[in-house]
Amino acid sequence: MKALQIIEAGNIKVTDINKPTPAAGEILLRVRYVGFCGSDLNTFLGKNPMVKMPVVPGHEISATIEQIGQGVPAGFQQGMRVTVNPYTNCGTCASCRNGRVNACEFNQTLGVQRNGSMQEYIALPWQKIIPAADLSQKECALIEPMSVGFHAVSRAQVTDIDTVAVIGCGMIGLGAIVRASLRGARVIALDIDDEKLSLAKRLGAKEVINSKSENVVERVKALTDGLMADVVIEAVGSPITYTTAIDIVGFTGRVVCIGYAKSEVSFQTKYFVQKELDIRGSRNAMPEDFRAVIQYLQNGTCPKDELISAVIKPEEAEETLKQWAENPGKVFRILVEF
Repeated sequence: MKALQIIEAGNIKVTDINKPTPAAGEILLRVRYVGFCGSDLNTFLGKNPMVKMPVVPGHEISATIEQIGQGVPAGFQQGMRVTVNPYTNCGTCASCRNGRVNACEFNQTLGVQRNGSMQEYIALPWQKIIPAADLSQKECALIEPMSVGFHAVSRAQVTDIDTVAVIGCGMIGLGAIVRASLRGARVIALDIDDEKLSLAKRLGAKEVINSKSENVVERVKALTDGLMADVVIEAVGSPITYTTAIDIVGFTGRVVCIGYAKSEVSFQTKYFVQKELDIRGSRNAMPEDFRAVIQYLQNGTCPKDELISAVIKPEEAEETLKQWAENPGKVFRILVEF
């Protein structure tokens, strides 16, 4: 069967691999669409230290059920549209024992620590299959990245009396904007691209700041009568956005970090103490985050077509990734159709 494989940095090829057979407790999926995300781009560029190449990328999955293995409980049907929880959990590490399986110490995400879903068929344990029958196939591929943003809002314990600043209006940041606005919070969106900021406003942001052309600290101060943000969600992963998060959060505020910084970040740690900040990481998503995204998409208010920058065939992957690397700010999600 057809699959995409990143052989080495800058080299992704269509290859032929064996079609899997579902073992007991597994479901065989016919993959329809898989989203390229930032981690896939970093793998292609040779900047993802967690990946051992060659690797089949992809963990943002839209599929239909092809075959159901023995021992799978009722509730799954052949032809059902589904997405996938792409993370593993060991059940015994500290995170798992504390009920936070999304942060499992030994997690292996599809397309990162193990081969991913950019292939025509994939067999997975039934527990990782999430039915989404009421959504379109393309919408199914948007569930996982939005769920990461939804989870960050849960980590921040956002309420309707909070002012929430979201740094970065990519797919994950937009997920955080949607979830925070659904909780009744006032959301301020920050990005360097006006088109993304315009979309952020339609998804629930009350105010937007172009951090490339505006003084972010002064704008946040003006918008909050000097109190600054109750919550800052960092969804970029660069040194400047990490330090900006500390600059614009108010005293006794919460900072939630999603993005991985690719280089060292220097902080004035006195602000951690003076402001008595809560600084939290946010990793992956929980099953309830997937359910919340599905419910949101079922409402029909999400401009899903604007979140999909392109739909390509596997044979177009290498050229598409090269173009994305040259102009990363203009891409939300690229879907690969199988």
